[in-house]
Amino acid sequence: QVQLVESGGGSVQAGRSLRLSCAASVYTYRRYCMGWFRQAPGKEREGVAAIGTNGRTTYASSVKGRFTISQDNANDTLYLQMNSLKPEDGAMYYCAAYTVGCSGGTLNKAMYKYWGQGTQVTVSS
Repeated sequence: QVQLVESGGGSVQAGRSLRLSCAASVYTYRRYCMGWFRQAPGKEREGVAAIGTNGRTTYASSVKGRFTISQDNANDTLYLQMNSLKPEDGAMYYCAAYTVGCSGGTLNKAMYKYWGQGTQVTVSS
């Protein structure tokens, strides 16, 4: 069983940055595919960024060039650096992980077995 705990959310003005963290209860580096997802009120949960066990990263087109996903193997922590935030980036952000069929990263939420409780990001204009 993998437990994931997100942190780092908050309220910021458009154009500013935030860094989200996801602490895992097990050693995930190069063993689990990891991803960040977000869900705004009334909308479906969508993939934002993912990283595979081979280190390959994948981003949603809406965040490419602004967000960066990374892992700290020493601390079993996943990060999402979010720059140039926009009001439409506001949502609950979730960290997720899976192993079955894992190699490269995917934004397909159906692949992910383990989920955190989420951290709220609010971006004001």
